[in-house]
Amino acid sequence: MCPNISSQAMSSEDKDWSSEFFPLVSPPRKDENYGTYCFAFRDRKLLLLKDMGNFRLPSLEEAENMGLDILRKQYLGELRDISCFSMELDGPDDGNMDGQDGSSFVGLRELSGILDDPFISLAGKAVHIMEWDRNTLFCGRCGASTELKDNERAKGCPECGFTAFPKISPAIIVLIEKEDRLLLARSPHFPAGRYSIIAGFVEPGESIEQAVVREVMEEVGISVRNVRYFGSQPWPYPDSLMLGFTAEHSEGEIRIDGVEIEDAGWYTKDEIPNIPGTESISGQLIHHFINKHS
Repeated sequence: MCPNISSQAMSSEDKDWSSEFFPLVSPPRKDENYGTYCFAFRDRKLLLLKDMGNFRLPSLEEAENMGLDILRKQYLGELRDISCFSMELDGPDDGNMDGQDGSSFVGLRELSGILDDPFISLAGKAVHIMEWDRNTLFCGRCGASTELKDNERAKGCPECGFTAFPKISPAIIVLIEKEDRLLLARSPHFPAGRYSIIAGFVEPGESIEQAVVREVMEEVGISVRNVRYFGSQPWPYPDSLMLGFTAEHSEGEIRIDGVEIEDAGWYTKDEIPNIPGTESISGQLIHHFINKHS
């Protein structure tokens, strides 16, 4: 049985940049001198240029004239009337990604504090679209070459008619409270000392409410109640949409699965260990708990 689910106001940490960006399939007609932003990736690292001591995105023209091996490029839409493109560059990450021209390749997780929030959010969208384009060059049903559709973000197969849309993998993430404590857990894949909250992918034929209950039971062996929606966040690792919830402990003692989770426990706001930052929805949920009990 699933608990009732209700909505909850988005946290104050949520930054709405979507009103500034308008996704489009084809660029609008402009004069020859229109501005562009190019999100060019090599092995999921974003190309940035150094300008007056700060890093910035290159324009499409700058990226195309740097002598890089360009595999593909994709149009994303308009940010404040400036056309945005993603681009896939060839070449492995050999550990020496910085160029003599002041260019650098920076990982998505390292962009905070380097680029403004709208650009960081768009970088996640850009790498998602770039990888979808690469992974759907050929039809997954019959193997024929696919073609971009004119009126939607999709590819069609001219042979069998199959349509491939960008893959989005929904996942839940939930903060669980027990009186004045929250449940934090550690995955063996986390950085040393890092703890966070329970998360997992939604399975086929499963509602998000069912996914919350199942993931909590599977990973830490407890039941929850009063599941409430908190907010969502695109998460390009590689193609997730994180759906955040809060819940209350109902019954059971913590019993970790030993695979996805190697340690878990209840923590007051003053005992919280190393946790994710508020650029992620996990950090936003944890700070929501801290503020609630401050």
